Amino acid sequence: MSHDTVQPWWVRITHWINALAVVLMVMSGWQIYDASPIFPAIQFSPSITLGGWLGGALQWHFAVMWLLVANFIVYLALNMASGRFRRKLLPVRPKELAGDFIAALRGRLTHHDLAHYNAIQKLAYLVVIADILLIVLSGLAVWKSVQFPLLRTLMGGYDNARVVHFVCMSVLVGFFVIHIAMVALVPRSLLLMIRGR
Repeated sequence: MSHDTVQPWWVRITHWINALAVVLMVMSGWQIYDASPIFPAIQFSPSITLGGWLGGALQWHFAVMWLLVANFIVYLALNMASGRFRRKLLPVRPKELAGDFIAALRGRLTHHDLAHYNAIQKLAYLVVIADILLIVLSGLAVWKSVQFPLLRTLMGGYDNARVVHFVCMSVLVGFFVIHIAMVALVPRSLLLMIRGR
């Protein structure tokens, strides 16, 4: 890795694969959800779903699931092996988090050095990593409920696993929206994730 490269090639590749996989998983997941809503008041427009019908959506969801899981494992493994996880995301100190949160509310959170994450970014990335892990586990509890009885029990049963899956998806979509908004505010971060520097 070049000394001026901030985001190594494997981070950039796994980032874009993850972005594509999340979009496809969410859109197909919304189609699946519409076939049997957990919350009757919440329905998703066919224009933002994928698959056309329940069977088609399930095929998309299960196909992309393997891409999401494989990519997530590669991302975590390389982060741990390279020491990047510890260097970039730890520690998250409550005092720094509070200071950065107040600065963000005042519109004074600086992004001069994109090589270093502020406390809010660290927490957000840690939350989304845990969220994706929980999405995978709750998805397994829904998909293979009989084969993973302990996992199903830990999720509070099949119906509750569906709720956990939906809530985790909502957290991920929220992160996605905020992430895009932040990129719009700091366009250099997009170039960084394309070129690495």
